[in-house]
Amino acid sequence: MADKAKSLPEDLRIEARPQPRALRILTIVTVLGFAATLVLGLGVAGADIQQGEIQRIFYIHMPSFFGAFTAFGLTVAGGLIYLARKSEKWDRIALAGVEVGLAFSLINLLTGAIWARPIWNTWWTWDPRLTSAAIMCLTYAAYLMLRAGIEDPERRRAFMSVYGILAFVTVLITLFIIRIVPETIHPVIVGASPQNAQGSFEATSGVVIALIPSMLLWLTLMPITIMWHRVRLEERMDALNRLKFQVLSE
Repeated sequence: MADKAKSLPEDLRIEARPQPRALRILTIVTVLGFAATLVLGLGVAGADIQQGEIQRIFYIHMPSFFGAFTAFGLTVAGGLIYLARKSEKWDRIALAGVEVGLAFSLINLLTGAIWARPIWNTWWTWDPRLTSAAIMCLTYAAYLMLRAGIEDPERRRAFMSVYGILAFVTVLITLFIIRIVPETIHPVIVGASPQNAQGSFEATSGVVIALIPSMLLWLTLMPITIMWHRVRLEERMDALNRLKFQVLSE
């Protein structure tokens, strides 16, 4: 591998770099953790008394939003550090955060629709949380379209850093809107019983055993692992584009 790297042009030597051992370990742990959380949610946690088996989708629906929260938060961090240091690495991190966060947000919306159909007898309703989540997804989808439309690299990185920072407002609104707007079908809290909770399912010990590991996985390992892979891919794409430009300019 080292001999092959030496034979490559400087701009493409990143192509020959082996995957970091830490990333390999992180990937294995993430995959095993995801499998374990599925077992906990689908097998260990009991079915909800009122909603039945469909309530099990909750163990993906809720954690996926908080995974998006982490990814979009890293986009903010990447944007701020890029504006301060002008390092391309942080712009790549910001871009990876948007892509991973948007994917997780779409998982959140899709699982919510699947859950809503048998419970609320509709795939979609203009509930404040649903509406704000849809606006959040559209905002970050617009980030990707705008980024593709700006040709100058430095201008693109600077503009999208500011955009990624400001777009996080939609994430915060989605997170807190159920407390701002009380007329919502989403639960504000989960209590020890249906009588003490503003929602339609009970947080039994089985729910907690399945929910906490899933939340931790989606909050940390899932976004970080996928973003790391995405950043490495973007580095290779940038190296290839530099080589193309160099060949065409000769």
